[in-house]
Amino acid sequence: MLPKNKPGNKSRDKRPVYPKKPSGKLYTCRKWVSYILLLFLFSCPFLKLNGEQLVLLNFIERKFVFFGLIFTPQDFYLFALAMLIFIIFIVCFTVVLGRLWCGWACPQTIFMEMVFRRIEYWIEGDANRQKKLDEGPWTVEKVWKKGSKHFIFLIISFAIANTFLAYMIGSDVLIKIITEPIAKHVSGFISIWLFTFIFYGVFAYVREVVCTVICPYGRLQGVLLDNQSLVVAYDFTRGEPRGHMQRNAHENKQGDCIDCGLCVQVCPTGIDIRKGTQLECVNCTACIDSCNEVMLKVGKPKNLIGFFNQDFIAERKPYKVALKSYGYAAVLLVVLMVFSSLIYKRENIQTTVLRASGTLYQNRGTDKTSNLYNAELVNKTNKEVKFTFRPQDSNDEIDFIQKATVLPKEGTAYLTFFLIRKNSSVKKYKTDAVFEVIANGEVVSTATTSFFAQPEGND
Repeated sequence: MLPKNKPGNKSRDKRPVYPKKPSGKLYTCRKWVSYILLLFLFSCPFLKLNGEQLVLLNFIERKFVFFGLIFTPQDFYLFALAMLIFIIFIVCFTVVLGRLWCGWACPQTIFMEMVFRRIEYWIEGDANRQKKLDEGPWTVEKVWKKGSKHFIFLIISFAIANTFLAYMIGSDVLIKIITEPIAKHVSGFISIWLFTFIFYGVFAYVREVVCTVICPYGRLQGVLLDNQSLVVAYDFTRGEPRGHMQRNAHENKQGDCIDCGLCVQVCPTGIDIRKGTQLECVNCTACIDSCNEVMLKVGKPKNLIGFFNQDFIAERKPYKVALKSYGYAAVLLVVLMVFSSLIYKRENIQTTVLRASGTLYQNRGTDKTSNLYNAELVNKTNKEVKFTFRPQDSNDEIDFIQKATVLPKEGTAYLTFFLIRKNSSVKKYKTDAVFEVIANGEVVSTATTSFFAQPEGND
């Protein structure tokens, strides 16, 4: 059985990692996936739908926008349900496909491997040249290369910081901070540069340590993975015993692994995949490409390193999805259906009507009774709404104390009023009172509360 989640050598982890420049079919696929995700990431805050940017996560003003839908603090239950869906999805995804998210879709890996690392290869050369440059004396060439690299790193970090803030405060506000005098937006200016240096530090110095030490997701692999999970793994049954090729040997009792070490050289976290599944492995598939290239050259089958599960490697059992994966998927489907239903039923205008505290009911002459209410109307759209507030029962009347007819965009309106009901229509001490909000000739929201009155004949 392969060892699972074995931590790397601590002394090695302290040394810089110089991965060899990868190449191959999987790496090409990763590049295209990364470019699409980067395009989506940088464009989302600046694209508009229904007058709002595609994605906004403004925690300061408690405003959240997803693809044109505005969510307010009143929708917190939807946010909690969405977080639950995300957690269940991560668990289900990991149980089936391991840490594939880290290598192919995680922003940290995409920026590190597809942006910053490629700039290093372009300026400083491949792994050996980078190592030689770092260990060599400070010459004009070294100063020029290091200075150019870090200057470009800083520019890219500045772009990432601005995009990050666009998600947090909105692209329109960000543009104002950039275009207007600094004195008007001191805190915004400081925030831009603070996040710029944070991202610069992460990608220029912390680098793969984010994946191997800081990120808690890798630590969860030992809990989430099982022997049926697909992970990037070395087929030790086929590869061992490893050894260099013997050209003149008549009988080669060695495995397919020729111990070239390329799988270690291309690894961005510096691990040896042949030692088993390790928490530092981000499933980037760089080792698969390098090993396949070697196997083709020596005339042996590909995928000595590939996407395998433990059962296949150790016992050659065919791959099948574990039963618990179906369980997670079923739970995910149910929660998604509930979430979709709540989104579908969600009203753009939320109305809450409550009876005024400390009051019971008021007699209006001999034939009518009134109750005092407070109403709150919340506009979840970015447009001003002219509305009419009325009782659903046409026999009821409203006497406003505080009235409003216009609901500001993303704003709130408050009403205070008496609901007056004829005693002849009161059959019970406690009955329902239903109110409607009318806008553009349509009922856009309803609210139900209680009405108290003494029924006739029960004095």
